[in-house]
Amino acid sequence: MVGAKVPRTLRGGHAAFDVANINTAGKVSMAALAAAGAVGFGAAHAQSQLPPVNIDAPSTRPKPPSTQTAEQKRVRAAVRRAAKRQQQAAPAAPVPGTNAEGARAPDANPYANPDAPYKADRLASPRFTEPLANQPRTVTVLTKELLQDKGATTLKEIGRSTAGVTLGTGEGGNAFGDRFFIRGFDARNDVFIDGVRDPAISIRENFFTEQVEILRGPASSFAGRGTAGGAINIVTKQATDRNFYNAETEFGTDKTKRVTVDVNQVLTPTFAIRANGMFQDGEVAGRKYVFDDRWGGLLAAKWTPTDYLKVTANYVHSDISGMADFGVPYNAALRLPVTSINVPRDTFYGFVNRDFQKAKQDFGTLNIEYEFSPIFSIANKTRVAHSVLDYIGTLPSNPGVNGPDTVRLASQSRYQTTDIYANVTDATFKFNTGPVKHALVVGAEFSQEKVWRDSYAGLTAELSGLQVNNNTVVSLFNPPNLLPFNTRPTLAGLPTSIDVDTKAVYAIETANYRDMIILNLGARFDDYTIDSTSRTNAGVTNSGNHSGMFNWNAGLVIKPIPIASIYGAYATSSNPLGAELDANNATYGGLPASQFAALGPEENRAAEIGTKWELFNKRLLVTGALFQTDKSNARETQGNNVIAGAAYTVRGIDLEAEGKITDKWSLYGGYVLMESRVTQSIDPAQVGAKLANIAHQSFNVLTKYKFTDPWEVGVQATYASEIYGGTFGAVNGNVLPSHWRFDAFTEYKVTKNITAKVAVNNIFDTVYYDAFYRSNTPFVFIAPGRSAYFTLRAKF
Repeated sequence: MVGAKVPRTLRGGHAAFDVANINTAGKVSMAALAAAGAVGFGAAHAQSQLPPVNIDAPSTRPKPPSTQTAEQKRVRAAVRRAAKRQQQAAPAAPVPGTNAEGARAPDANPYANPDAPYKADRLASPRFTEPLANQPRTVTVLTKELLQDKGATTLKEIGRSTAGVTLGTGEGGNAFGDRFFIRGFDARNDVFIDGVRDPAISIRENFFTEQVEILRGPASSFAGRGTAGGAINIVTKQATDRNFYNAETEFGTDKTKRVTVDVNQVLTPTFAIRANGMFQDGEVAGRKYVFDDRWGGLLAAKWTPTDYLKVTANYVHSDISGMADFGVPYNAALRLPVTSINVPRDTFYGFVNRDFQKAKQDFGTLNIEYEFSPIFSIANKTRVAHSVLDYIGTLPSNPGVNGPDTVRLASQSRYQTTDIYANVTDATFKFNTGPVKHALVVGAEFSQEKVWRDSYAGLTAELSGLQVNNNTVVSLFNPPNLLPFNTRPTLAGLPTSIDVDTKAVYAIETANYRDMIILNLGARFDDYTIDSTSRTNAGVTNSGNHSGMFNWNAGLVIKPIPIASIYGAYATSSNPLGAELDANNATYGGLPASQFAALGPEENRAAEIGTKWELFNKRLLVTGALFQTDKSNARETQGNNVIAGAAYTVRGIDLEAEGKITDKWSLYGGYVLMESRVTQSIDPAQVGAKLANIAHQSFNVLTKYKFTDPWEVGVQATYASEIYGGTFGAVNGNVLPSHWRFDAFTEYKVTKNITAKVAVNNIFDTVYYDAFYRSNTPFVFIAPGRSAYFTLRAKF
């Protein structure tokens, strides 16, 4: 009786019911409907007697069978997920750092604050489950926008302009590539790419970089061996869910021509790709004959077939070639580099027809993430990498020893390949115990590192006319740079091969009580095995070492108010024997002869207390910390012997700020002041000495102000104190002078999509130096001179 008539009072008026829309499984009593609607009736109707009427509920019609295929259903679900994600990502109104429609910019750094791009909100690794402001440690993060404003196209330039980081040279037994000291400790083998160690000692470009993270203090619980002073993690660009098309061209007074292209395309609702390319042809400001050419590419993909599964992959190739420039000689009598006395800064001591430097890197990464439930997820990362470092260079030293206005020259060469295979698995558990939120990361890591190196022979064949007592001696002011070389250098054929196998397990727990008290605990065990085979004219030498290393960290954060925290932390790390894979011998951190292979790891202990504040509507993160790191069982050489037992300590203060003060004023800066002291040594003269080769005081600040919507101006100041020479402690009296460097840039948004930029680096053409060779007859790396750049950037 679906069509039965009902009284008009039930059909008319705003309080009436539409019986046709009633959907019940059984029969509905009309008396019940009348009682429910009594409020809308008059008194007479309310008192009327109505006979009971029963109405059959409409029968449910079966749905017709779906004609969609399983693939069509999957795509439809993916479209809905993408629309939901895009809707959630769009704020109600445009804010700084977003596009005109109010959504986050398609190419925005996913780890940075969109309203303050200099400020990173979190780290890329899943092992850091809390925001950066809640981490009980100092971490310096250089976001993509900050790297762009600094004009830092290489990792070396980042080290040159970051407080607390000192550049190093290759030394006699190490490769000449990227070398950094963090908080006074050598970190050349503590560089990571997306959380996987990259021990290649290469020359690294930044075109594929999303951000650079510098962890301060021992980090073995997170990163494994080494990391006494910290670790550097390069975060690569990944494919995203939004289309964008970016291009940039740059022209410089140092004859630099640079082009980059960055394109992301969503091909289907579940699949996106990204392509990034770079080409550069340039010279080096203030250096004669030195050039720096580069090219490279990145290809990345992202596949999200369901809400729970994400697969990302990328492949990067970079190719850098140039003229090897090992700097200028140091006058030990006057305690100054010769270019700070009377030699022109552009004087080059290499041989144009012989010397060169090449660095190639290829690495591919596959990352699979699956969320089984809101409380359990797992991620697996596989990395395969190959790199080549190939160079012949000229080392200048001993000015004036063989007569006034002379300098000695020596050759340095290397052909080194590094192959890496690594697999890392992180399982994350999130659960609550009452008001405490837990995030437990349990993981395992397996890696193989293979290094093969040789050197070039016959490098002095054409230099016989320049020999004085078996030394090549040339004019200090007019070295014979264009001397013809008729013999092509060849490899000596006496290579050294090194194999490293690492198996590690770790657990990192973070317990958060109402975002007021946060406890962080971590532990890791590394099983480390290294084997080396060296070939010499005397025969073949085999050596090896095995170390089992347990390290841990503990940190406590207390947040009395939401924008501020006080923290304390303690951490350990270990440097196993031979961990500096580029080194020729134990003097430089390499693997010694087999009779010394029983030496245990160097042990590092560090304590840090600090505070973090998120100011100006949480757009500026300010950090202040006191730290101390102690190294024990450090290795020294005595004659041909390697002895463990040295010790030294570094303590200091670390101040940092990054983000925005106002909508128009951005700021990034840091100041690090350190004291160091050798506390134990086989050489009594070393005890009490400062550590050599590091700047004990350093400062950097970059500030940018937007005067109008299209126009902004930025300036940068960098300072580094004296660097003392020496092999361990600073006892030989050599010292590099302190320096200031100033940079500036201005940007103007010509149209919605086009931006023009003019930048000047080293405005006052200051003659300063990057690093000190540690011997008693050193040379120094001289930094670039003044240069200006014009950049045109297009974004669509």
